[in-house]
Amino acid sequence: MKIISKTIMLILLALTVTGCSTITRGTTEAFVIDSEPSGAKAELSTGHSCTTPCSLELKRKTAFTVTITKKGYETVQTNVNSQVAGAGAAGMAGNIIFGGVIGAAVDVGTGATKELIPNPLKVKLEKKK
Repeated sequence: MKIISKTIMLILLALTVTGCSTITRGTTEAFVIDSEPSGAKAELSTGHSCTTPCSLELKRKTAFTVTITKKGYETVQTNVNSQVAGAGAAGMAGNIIFGGVIGAAVDVGTGATKELIPNPLKVKLEKKK
């Protein structure tokens, strides 16, 4: 019986000292980049790069710029923003309901309440004239 009580206490403690969004959503998300035609180089202001189509695991809380280039095509530059997500707001509500002030601070600090927009990033490249 003592083991069950200790387990329940540990679970309750975990819920009050960690963020609901941090637990359910994590602090990163898969950011997908697709271009038409494919095979373009995507360079992010974060230092990441890949060849389309591609997916990168990125922090939710960081806004950045994506520059997409391909020989014979115009360069495209797009801003990707970090904004509060519906699921992130629900996680924050969970913190309020369960009284997790520390959890709310963790969620906000880690960016777990946010999402990257647009995601996926789809770009149609125009041929150079």
